[in-house]
Amino acid sequence: MRKDFTPEDELLFLALGGSGEIGMNVNLYGCRGKWLMVDLGMTFSGDQYPGIDLVFADLEFIEERARDLEAIVITHAHEDHIGAVPYFAADLGVPIYATPFTADLVRRKLEEAGVARDVELHVVDDDHGRFAVGPFAVTYLPLAHSIAEGNALLIETPYGHVFHTGDWKLDEDPIIGEPTTEEELSAIGDEGVLALVCDSTNVFNPAPSGSEGAVHKGLLEEVQRHSGKRVLVTTFASNVARLQTLGDVARETGRQLCVAGRSLDRIIEVAQDNGYLEDFPQPVDFDTAMALPRGDLLILATGGQGEPRAALSRISEDNHPLELVPGDVVLFSSRQIPGNELAIGAVQNRLAGKGITMVTDRQSLIHVSGHPGRPELEALYGWLRPEILVPVHGEMRHMQEQARLGQASGIGEAVVQQNGDIVRLAPGAPGKIAEVRTGRLVLDGDIIAPADGEAVTMRRRIAREGVVVVTLAQNHRPHIEPVGLPLDEDMADFIDEARTDIEKAIGRLKGKTRDDAGEVKEAARLAVRRAATRWSGKRPQVRVILMER
Repeated sequence: MRKDFTPEDELLFLALGGSGEIGMNVNLYGCRGKWLMVDLGMTFSGDQYPGIDLVFADLEFIEERARDLEAIVITHAHEDHIGAVPYFAADLGVPIYATPFTADLVRRKLEEAGVARDVELHVVDDDHGRFAVGPFAVTYLPLAHSIAEGNALLIETPYGHVFHTGDWKLDEDPIIGEPTTEEELSAIGDEGVLALVCDSTNVFNPAPSGSEGAVHKGLLEEVQRHSGKRVLVTTFASNVARLQTLGDVARETGRQLCVAGRSLDRIIEVAQDNGYLEDFPQPVDFDTAMALPRGDLLILATGGQGEPRAALSRISEDNHPLELVPGDVVLFSSRQIPGNELAIGAVQNRLAGKGITMVTDRQSLIHVSGHPGRPELEALYGWLRPEILVPVHGEMRHMQEQARLGQASGIGEAVVQQNGDIVRLAPGAPGKIAEVRTGRLVLDGDIIAPADGEAVTMRRRIAREGVVVVTLAQNHRPHIEPVGLPLDEDMADFIDEARTDIEKAIGRLKGKTRDDAGEVKEAARLAVRRAATRWSGKRPQVRVILMER
């Protein structure tokens, strides 16, 4: 294993995020002393990080080599591909390249963070736009996805061409945009593709992902079926094609459209600024919406993932200007993101308790995925005919399965890697040549900190076991303040016993240890923790404050 990770006369690939997990995509290509970054995403926190909303890949590897980084190239505008840009781009100090819609969203993020003047943002044509930096020439190739301007990248290097798919699917009726055709992709394959770096998300799906055009038909039928009822549709705000579909459905069913959710407002504005949604109906305000006959309104709302502050959740709690009554309908035109099942279930149970009819994609064709199933993967393999397949954008089980699928489809080499593996693609046989440290960072309040740092670790322990604060003052009985112990009715008795235990423990200290602050605090800490364990079975964190004598 080599220790100098400066690319030599070779082509390297290194994922800092997004390989071995779904989300937080950060990929690096290295060649002749230079690096190119593709995407700079984040992921949302789960229960493992209490009090944390955003999680980032640790960029230490490339931060230490920032002088060798040529640019950041963004494939599309989903948060798992651009979410970390406002937090790291200025410090990396290199230009960002993106197509117009994506660049507009990135620019707004940079402005909100107050760093727009510190980051050079280049807008690339969204129809086969091309640019060169260092030893890399990059061409944008439009592919269908669940957002406007999804793109693959054709990265030309002295050692061969890499086709980096980004997030993609095949769709003959995408509603928005014109994807690269089968003939164009086959022509790229004719010229030779060294490596296909490919989305693995839906590799276990035996069927194609489905078309946005079919979703239009399904949504139209559902809304028509609920004539005379108020209908609310929730979907991913970034899915511009779905927004176009819902605008068309509102018009076709004679309903006024009302939009509820700031992220929807932002996406609609950005889309219209960049030539999309040009015939989108003018939404009515909340007061006007509530005054309309029930069958004359279609509500488009955020919150399909159970987000507590989103419009649908607040509507389900009767905490929003828009109201639903028994018999009204909610269409979930989205899939459940793993990890959100409980939150979505809570919203759906509240809606069910109000007598609301709900329809999901399991009952009707009102949603399709933005990622390729096996038939689409096999089609792309056949058109591009790469020498090497590098699965990314998936957990290990997804990437291993795509490697098997690729080799069964005739691809000669498949390299299954994970975050931190440096893979040499050329020259010579492809494979892992080194491993570098990777990790996670979290946005904790206003501070970016290690995900495994003391603050998050302690917060997790406190959430699980509780905490007890003890104050010791000279000539006074200890003051004990438990938080999170399940004692309730027994709390006073526990505190009395813990006080006695502290006094006995300190009383057993001999000689100089009796005047040693550290010894006194440790004796008190252990006494309280043992008492808490006796009384509750918990092992709380104990903090002892020794008042000055």
